Amino acid sequence: MELAVALIFLGLAVVVALGAIKIVPQGREYTVERFGRYTRTLKPGISFLTPFVESVGRKMNMMEQVLDVPRQEVITKDNAAVQVDGIVFIQVMDAAAAAYRVDNLSYAIQQLAMTNLRTVVGSMELDEVLSQRDAINTRLLNVIDEATGPWGVKAARIEIKDLQPPPDITAAMARQMKAERERRAVITEADGEKSAAIARAEGAKQAAILEAEGRREAAFRDAEAREREAEAEARATEMVSNAIARGDVNAINYFVAQKYVEAFARLAESPQQKTVIVPAEMSALVGSVGGIGELVKAIGGDHPPPPPPRARPTRVATPTTSPGAAGG
Repeated sequence: MELAVALIFLGLAVVVALGAIKIVPQGREYTVERFGRYTRTLKPGISFLTPFVESVGRKMNMMEQVLDVPRQEVITKDNAAVQVDGIVFIQVMDAAAAAYRVDNLSYAIQQLAMTNLRTVVGSMELDEVLSQRDAINTRLLNVIDEATGPWGVKAARIEIKDLQPPPDITAAMARQMKAERERRAVITEADGEKSAAIARAEGAKQAAILEAEGRREAAFRDAEAREREAEAEARATEMVSNAIARGDVNAINYFVAQKYVEAFARLAESPQQKTVIVPAEMSALVGSVGGIGELVKAIGGDHPPPPPPRARPTRVATPTTSPGAAGG
């Protein structure tokens, strides 16, 4: 009988000891209640409770958790219905506040994220919703983090997982994107043609400039040649004038012969002239050429030129016609 009582007391002692010793795993925190009232929080490790007085109230997960935001239909500012869902990353920072200030923490945060997601997306137009996901995430994060602060929960981040516009809007967006691509292609092609036209115009401009510079250089060379020719003509005229001043008749013959030859050359080069008639006074031209030679010799030497020879009378033989030839 005594043995049985001893075993009973031993069993009760073991149960009491097991109830008084608590081992908290890493990443968890336990709240301690004394007669139903919160007193303290047990950190990871081994802890001791007062038997029959203290007990574990809530076992809180202190690691970062991922909560799914269910898909819902949201009407945007421009009356477009879109299907939206997302995920929320939270972490419990105060185990007591998360345990006793809100009931069903995960459900509360999900409902909070859904309502605020509907509010934020509903205040934006469809184009903004599709192109500004980062702005939506930031606004949602600020709102949810502020709301969950008194619960001892930190909202680490929130992400829009999917945005699905209606099928007709999706088709319209595809057509719009195609039209935009075609517009960019046309603009690119026009820019290429413009660049090519500018390059061709620039090349034509450079060619015209080079051609003008070539004509300018040629004109300069021609003017220089004419200037040299005029200088030579002036020197020749000066020498002939000096000879005339000294009383040399051959100088006058030089000018006469020069004009005579020039006029005869122009007559021979005329495109309408088919027959050239040589004048009978060619002997006078030869005499003028002889006078020119004497003039050149006189100019080249220091002695005065000899007087011109006297012209002898020329007899013109008149041909006679024989009777036989006349009768023939």
